[in-house]
Amino acid sequence: MTQLTRDPVNQPNQDDEEVRRGQEERLRKVWAAPKGWRYWSAVNNTEVGIWYTATAFGFMLFAGVLALMIRVQLAVPENDFLSATFYNQVYTLHGTAMMFLFAVPIFEAVAIILLPQMLGARDLPFPRLSAFGFWCFLIGGVFVCGSIFFDAAPNAGWFMYPPLTTREQYTPGYGPDIWLLGLSFIEVASIAAAVELIVGTLKCRPPGMRLNLMPLYGWYVLVVAGMILFAFPPLIAGDILFELERLFDWPFFDPSRGGDPVLWQHLFWIFGHPEVYIVFLPAIALVAMIIPTFAQRPILGYSWIVLAAVGTGFISFGLWVHHMYTTGLPSISLGFFSAASEAVAIPTGVQIFVFIATLLTGRVIFSVPMLFVSGALATFVIGGLTGVMVALVPFDWQAHDTYFVVAHLHYVLIGGMLFPLSAGIYYYWPIVSGRRLSDRLGKLAFWLMFVGFNVAFMPMHYSGLAGMARRVWTYPESMGVGTANLVSSVSAFVFAAGFLVIVWDVLRPRRKDPYAKRNPWNAGTLEWLSEMPGESWGVRSVPIVTTRYPIWEQPNFIDDVDKGRFYLPDATDMKRETLITSVLDGSPLQCLRVPGPSFMPMWAAIFTGAVFIFATFHWWAATILAMVLSLISIIVWLWRGTAQIPETSEKDVGLGLKLPLYESGPQSIGWWAMFITMLGDATAFMGLIFGYFYFFTIHVDFPPPATVGPGVLWPTVALMLFAAAWASALLARWSNRSGRVGIARVLMAAGVVLSLCASASLLWGPYTTGLDPSAHVYPATVWVLAIWTAVHGAVGSVMFGYCLARSITKRMTPAHDIDLSNVALYWHFMAFTAFVTIATLAYFPMSV
Repeated sequence: MTQLTRDPVNQPNQDDEEVRRGQEERLRKVWAAPKGWRYWSAVNNTEVGIWYTATAFGFMLFAGVLALMIRVQLAVPENDFLSATFYNQVYTLHGTAMMFLFAVPIFEAVAIILLPQMLGARDLPFPRLSAFGFWCFLIGGVFVCGSIFFDAAPNAGWFMYPPLTTREQYTPGYGPDIWLLGLSFIEVASIAAAVELIVGTLKCRPPGMRLNLMPLYGWYVLVVAGMILFAFPPLIAGDILFELERLFDWPFFDPSRGGDPVLWQHLFWIFGHPEVYIVFLPAIALVAMIIPTFAQRPILGYSWIVLAAVGTGFISFGLWVHHMYTTGLPSISLGFFSAASEAVAIPTGVQIFVFIATLLTGRVIFSVPMLFVSGALATFVIGGLTGVMVALVPFDWQAHDTYFVVAHLHYVLIGGMLFPLSAGIYYYWPIVSGRRLSDRLGKLAFWLMFVGFNVAFMPMHYSGLAGMARRVWTYPESMGVGTANLVSSVSAFVFAAGFLVIVWDVLRPRRKDPYAKRNPWNAGTLEWLSEMPGESWGVRSVPIVTTRYPIWEQPNFIDDVDKGRFYLPDATDMKRETLITSVLDGSPLQCLRVPGPSFMPMWAAIFTGAVFIFATFHWWAATILAMVLSLISIIVWLWRGTAQIPETSEKDVGLGLKLPLYESGPQSIGWWAMFITMLGDATAFMGLIFGYFYFFTIHVDFPPPATVGPGVLWPTVALMLFAAAWASALLARWSNRSGRVGIARVLMAAGVVLSLCASASLLWGPYTTGLDPSAHVYPATVWVLAIWTAVHGAVGSVMFGYCLARSITKRMTPAHDIDLSNVALYWHFMAFTAFVTIATLAYFPMSV
């Protein structure tokens, strides 16, 4: 038996088959997905992950059809297969769906399925949050993509540059609003999934799995989820400014009233270039799991590849201007961002070399997954080389907005994402369905895709250098690129046929096919503990892990797991339970009870989605009603499913170890989730602050001399009230923990009043001084910062009221104060937001 950390004390005899059978029946009953129509209330990571993955692939197929329509239109010169207007809708939705509805969501979808298996966890820590994210994704995606069937799709490119998109005379209709509000809603789903994955990776690892023993996939998930947390919020900030200009004529991007359309490019590409690596790194993570299996040896240079992944994520935030070389930036800025764009190739190259070295030092087993991995490495290297070319400013000036960039982008994304993802489908399909996919169909799919892709996109390098611009509806025969475009168009259909072979291989009936043998590839990592077909509980018992490849390196490991010789071998309390461990060394800290099936995440997503959809069409009464219903549904969800007081303080999780069932403060996963969420929120806020100081730097006088600001009096009053509300949160937490429940309730009630008064005072300043947000960008910027902070203050008051209600109903006690602890953490961020806002609006103008 694998060496354990403790001797069993009064433990069940796990060698008794009857004992194990009883345990398995209880586990099966507790973790089973609901049946019938209640199936859609499931929150298990397997069910939600499969829904998520299938939906993302559905949007990918939709975007693929749009791509083929583009290629038909461009197959010959002066074609009229599509009208110019409809062509603009088609290419805009193609890019939008591929980037926002497939490339990023597919990472989160696959991670929701695989991460708990790789960590030996029963589930992720917030299963209902995963379900909420899926329903948001589905609703938002259908809303955005469905617009094309009503001739209302966005038609100004997936980047939506103003002023083309902010002025009604250029883009009439609801297209830009559908893009902005629909994708803002989808971004909520992405950030929710990122929070889930970060907390899951840090806190749900099995006992003994230190950070340096974590599967490489876990490292990549941690890096990419962190990138989402810091890349998506600036785009949300930009979306807010963009939609305020479209809805209310606030001139953030109107130069005639002090705005600047280049600000949108900054906020968009602060998101947009890290997103390339958000797409690339999770796919490389699949390669990092596949290569050791088929090389039959551990990955070579584990520490190097971890550092390279972290370095790629870090550097990717320093080169967004890579997309803005032609906007007239100073030469020193161009030099810096060009150097950063070249530097990111170094950690990327390290990862490629590590994979090649592992294959060279192993005994490679050829298979369909390895075929796709080989194609991915070759294709991505070509894309990387052209990426180094366009990172050079003089070359980019020549190739910018030509089909050379289209070729580069697709080589990076298809080679860096779709080929590895296809490898992952063939590699991990036994975990999903219990059966292997067809080797014959897999090889056919690969060669159709590999040949079709390269013959389709390689000529685009020539077309671009010959002068063919991106996003053109048609082109003259005299340009001399007709043959190249015809070859590209025909080959695009070959590539599509290859992918359809994979779709058929996945969807074809296979009831007569035998189940795959367990661990069919002879892999060494925890996800291959899965039985064929898999059980709903994920892992039979939560193991102790002391190596990176425990199936290979820990003797008798699978048998010990199967016979329940590790932690949580039973569900004696008929609750869904998993272990929470420490961040650094994986020491057991808590037995976490995760909530079961519920329709509340679905309803919360429906009502939240209705807010964005109704706002798109300016149905303000319906928007307010949906907002109220959304708030109610979220409160009901939290009230029923979080921070439940257990019937006992501790639980024997096996091997003589007793762990607490309830933790608050930094020991609780709720605290970590709040901290991570507020980091993302603070990043969006700093995007708005960036906007204020961006305008300060481009204008000789900002604020304009004739403009009266919000004054000092009311912002100062607001700051004092926010500070008092912050103090109320801290004192309420201290009083409650000290047993002074009555005083704590008074402080919570005071917090409600103080935060509302603080928000009102902050808004009263610009109101009383008569700042007109439509007159100039300065008052518009003042108002947007004040509203952002005031709304957060109002949310803080709701939190105070929620905690007060929990305390009165005995759902929160001095010993069980997760809610109040999390609210106190929120108010740390709230105090920071209030201070920065008021210092910027009231005090900074006095110093210049």
